[in-house]
Amino acid sequence: MDFKDKVVVVTGGAQGIGRCIAEEFQKAGAHVCVIDKQPGDHFVGDIADQQVLERFAREVINEYGRVDYLINNALPLMKGIDECSYEEFQYALSVGVTAPFYLCKLFSPYFACGAAIVNISSSRDRMSQPQTESYTAAKGGIAALTHALAVSLAGKVRVNSISPGWIDTAYTVYQGPDAIQQPAGRVGNPMDIANMVMYLCSDKAGFITGENICIDGGMTRQMIYHGDHGWKLEQ
Repeated sequence: MDFKDKVVVVTGGAQGIGRCIAEEFQKAGAHVCVIDKQPGDHFVGDIADQQVLERFAREVINEYGRVDYLINNALPLMKGIDECSYEEFQYALSVGVTAPFYLCKLFSPYFACGAAIVNISSSRDRMSQPQTESYTAAKGGIAALTHALAVSLAGKVRVNSISPGWIDTAYTVYQGPDAIQQPAGRVGNPMDIANMVMYLCSDKAGFITGENICIDGGMTRQMIYHGDHGWKLEQ
């Protein structure tokens, strides 16, 4: 896949999955614009802030004049109903849903021919652990935002989302139950997500838009009942 001189925007691109995505595009010859709260040689700022988003978008357009691919990856806050305040819940939605929407809006006049948006959701958009409401709501929101944008931007920009499952950003190789509980036989790593991002941005995915692709080693397809295959519910 040839991404030479393409302009790629990655939110939350200083660490974890976002960093892997940014590095893979750079290796492929793209110009990568990262925004992240973490300090570094990228645009540093909180995407929950409207003015930060506007400054970042202006900087990207002033330098390159266009955007080929927008990767909305930044990680929302994860807190549950027992501990999450009103302000924290709103902040999670600002990072996870409002900022991706607003960046799409800011860049809309500048998307190049053949442009693509990839939103990073989570398998939590369809399943949950206790006390994860702020994160889960944000991930469910961006999954729905994906198909809405795909319809609104039809003929101009393809829009898809990816829902990662367990992705170990330290590339730890797990053995035993952590690995074999997953139908794929292992825990995921950031390259599993970066590879799909690049595919969805490429011409090879030219007939794919409005889709959500779950990359979770098959975990969300596995039915689990107490007593099956050694699974036991502990109370």
